[in-house]
Amino acid sequence: QVQVVESGGGLVQAGESLRLSCAASGNNIDYNDMAWYRQAPGMQRELVASSTSRGATYVADSVKGRFTLSRDNSKNTMFLQMNTLKPEDTAEYVCKVDYNFAASPWAEYAAWGRGTQVTVSS
Repeated sequence: QVQVVESGGGLVQAGESLRLSCAASGNNIDYNDMAWYRQAPGMQRELVASSTSRGATYVADSVKGRFTLSRDNSKNTMFLQMNTLKPEDTAEYVCKVDYNFAASPWAEYAAWGRGTQVTVSS
């Protein structure tokens, strides 16, 4: 199976930066799309940014210009550089990885990490 582990969250002041990491691991796995979601208390889960295996990226309008997504396919790792953080960015950030087993590329699965908390104080 695939394990997904996030890291890099923390408590920062408005205007500061954080870099989140998402690392996926598993045997005989092909990794497809990887994405960051966030969910604040009482709010719906929101897609923040995503990357295809070929490097195409999407960044939500709410964070565009402040957040940058990158991916290292050799390490099955994705990074979210978050600059100029705002209090409204406070949320749990969760990584989702779409994958298939190398022996059965027609069947895609999703694995979620446990999340990392980002708190931005004003």
